[in-house]
Parts: sequence; structure tokens; C-alpha cells
Amino acid sequence: MKKHKCGWCVGDELYEAYHDQEWGVPVFDDETLFEFLVLETFQAGLSWITILRKRNNFFDAFDQFDYKKIAKYKQDKIDSLLENAGIIRNRLKIKATITNAQAFMEIQEEFESFSKYIWAFVDEKPLKNKVENYKDAPANTAISDALSKDLKKRGFKFVGSTVMYAFMQATGMVNDHEVGCFRYEEV
Repeated sequence: MKKHKCGWCVGDELYEAYHDQEWGVPVFDDETLFEFLVLETFQAGLSWITILRKRNNFFDAFDQFDYKKIAKYKQDKIDSLLENAGIIRNRLKIKATITNAQAFMEIQEEFESFSKYIWAFVDEKPLKNKVENYKDAPANTAISDALSKDLKKRGFKFVGSTVMYAFMQATGMVNDHEVGCFRYEEV
């Protein structure tokens, strides 16, 4: 018998694998949190499947999402990224990734880790919604509004409330799996 999955992923192998293995699983390590921050930044205005299909290219192009290296990128690296057809070649998003890496490390310094900072917005435990149909999940919430506002105050770019809510869903800060999905109780 086939397991029920959230409707947004059905029909694409890559989407289904991401849904089944990663989406909504709580992430507490800074390296993975930064990876999702980069990917969500580039996703702004695009579909998530576009980003997933280019994820390995982003991994290679951005030094395995090593924020310490990214924070030091200079113009020559920006130019090479703008020539890389394997990623989204958006100058503002590339520059935002560098700025965000720098701000990310400032948060680590202040809070011991980015994880401690970000998870405090949900009292250190995932929020569990009761979404019947993925189309009914919110695009943003009061929490994503507050998170977005605080990140912007700290110098982050491309971290609007909708982007941050998608980040929260991806990293398991909120469980928006459909209640009938086999992953709803698992995560």
C-alpha cells in the first residue's frame, strides 16, 4: 500500500525524496541551518523544485556552504558565481549570501550558535500545525514576521516573512506536513 504524502511533492522523484527524508525534520546544527538559509534566499520568487535541482551546484559553487569562507568572498568570486550557469545567477542574492554569512557569524558570537538564536523563536521545540491540505498552510505567521524583522535589523538580506516561514518549514521549526501524511507523526 502506498503511503499518503503531502500533495505538493507527489509526482516528482526529487521532490518526494526531499519530502520523505528532509522536509520538516528539526535541524539544530549551524552548518545545515546556513545551507537552508542560502537555499531559501535563492528560492525567493522561484519554485523550490528549481532550487532542489540546482542544490548540488550551489553546494559546489558556495564552498559546501562554508559560511566562514563565504563571508570573505571578494569581487572575483562574485564574478565567477555570476558566470556559473549551474546556480541562480542573481547578483543581489549572491551579495546577500555574503552579507548573511557575516551576520550569521555575528549571531553565533552573540548567542553561542545560530541554532540557539533561531530556535528561541519557537521556544526550542517544533510547532505542530494541523494542515489538512498543503494549500491551506500559511505563507507566513506572526513568528516568521518577528524572525524576519529581527534578522533584517541584524543586517540579513532576502529574509522576508514568507522566505523565513519556508525556512521554518524546511528546518522543522514548524511541522506543516498534512495530517494524513505518513511524515506528520514521524517528524
